[in-house]
Amino acid sequence: MDLERKLADTLAILQRIATEYSPAVFANSYGAEDMVLTDLIARHGLDIGLFSLDTGRLPAETYDLMGKVRTTYPDAQVVTFFPSATSVERYVNQHGINAFYESVDLRKECCRIRKLEPLSRALAGKKAWVTGLRREQSPTRTDMTVQEWDAGNGLEKFNPLLEWTEKEVWAYIKANGVPYNALHDQFYPSIGCAPCTRSVAMGEDVRAGRWWWENPDLKECGLHSASASAVSPLRRP
Repeated sequence: MDLERKLADTLAILQRIATEYSPAVFANSYGAEDMVLTDLIARHGLDIGLFSLDTGRLPAETYDLMGKVRTTYPDAQVVTFFPSATSVERYVNQHGINAFYESVDLRKECCRIRKLEPLSRALAGKKAWVTGLRREQSPTRTDMTVQEWDAGNGLEKFNPLLEWTEKEVWAYIKANGVPYNALHDQFYPSIGCAPCTRSVAMGEDVRAGRWWWENPDLKECGLHSASASAVSPLRRP
């Protein structure tokens, strides 16, 4: 399937979400895939809200991109959600500022505080949320479908770029002048919090720079846990 066909299919999915699942929101983490979806939603004036999660530990380049998105898409406001200051303080005072390096459990607890709890607030009262997940990004995402039921959050979850390749993502960005994170030009294919993200070497997996000290088969923050989603009974071909 060529990019033109995938683009048409993706736009059709987004239009259906806006029409049939209002209120719906798109979770923008400011990665390359998310900038494609941001551009499509803004360019076509789709009724899909945009939000992001500011964990408090994002790279400076991500904050720079946040500013560019505001000026590039003035009519598409991205609402930012932050973690509970009390929860962050408790975690740091009990375990240390970088305790997530010490164990998977402490890393997941940090992700829960900085990502999962704010996500639950962002999704409250919504009928669907949209992500920029792609199948080839990680072995934990091979069984995902374009539309799933997110049991953990109690709403539909859509992954419109699931079958896109990295090459196709960048072809769209370049062809449409879409702003993107400067770290991508420094061999950061996947970008999260600064302490948990590094550049990758030639030939490494695109997710190798995320939580690189952990087993690659388990490297998720919990936002897209397989146990939280199931193929939706409402899914359409």
